[in-house]
Amino acid sequence: MRLTFGSTQNKSKKTTRKDPEKIPSFAKSPKGFFVELIKIVLIALAVIIPVRYFLFQPFYVRGASMEPSFHDDQYLIIDEITYRFTEPKRGEVVVIKPLSGRTDFLIKRIIGLPGETIDMRDGEVFIYDDQYPDGVALHESYLFEGTYTSGGKKVTLASNEYFVMGDNRTVSLDSRSFGPLNKKSIVGRAWLRVWPFKQFQHFQEYEYNLSSI
Repeated sequence: MRLTFGSTQNKSKKTTRKDPEKIPSFAKSPKGFFVELIKIVLIALAVIIPVRYFLFQPFYVRGASMEPSFHDDQYLIIDEITYRFTEPKRGEVVVIKPLSGRTDFLIKRIIGLPGETIDMRDGEVFIYDDQYPDGVALHESYLFEGTYTSGGKKVTLASNEYFVMGDNRTVSLDSRSFGPLNKKSIVGRAWLRVWPFKQFQHFQEYEYNLSSI
């Protein structure tokens, strides 16, 4: 087997000039650099904007209406895509669009589903539907101990309406005041709590312990 090596003479004739085809295109000229930079920015925006405005959205909690479940200045990621394919469920925490005359988004919990009758009496919430025609008490373990749900009203929801309330019932502006919500008013559901880091949480469906009256 013969191995052929370049001679010293050949090495001395080698040039240090770089092959222009191997130079990155953005480095050929200042103009090329800025063109490449603009491309990168446009590609990044093409990815970020749909995610930010159509799939997931950040949300800061403001106020005490959802205590003790959520506190002021907590940072949430809202899932905006799930409700395009499935219906909201009881117990899910949702962000709703600003009410008429207001600019602030609200965060509330879904209590009543389409077609149900919601009865608030004796400080508790009762649900009436086809499965529970005689009514069922809603046990809400996420509330402050001893919470009294005021309202004193009975509301029957239409086929596209939801009844929402804040967990801190004594200070919450919710469906007891502004009435049931259409699904179109719901921005999305709380998916992640990312701040504070020590309270990071992925929110899952709440399981109620329903008991007939």
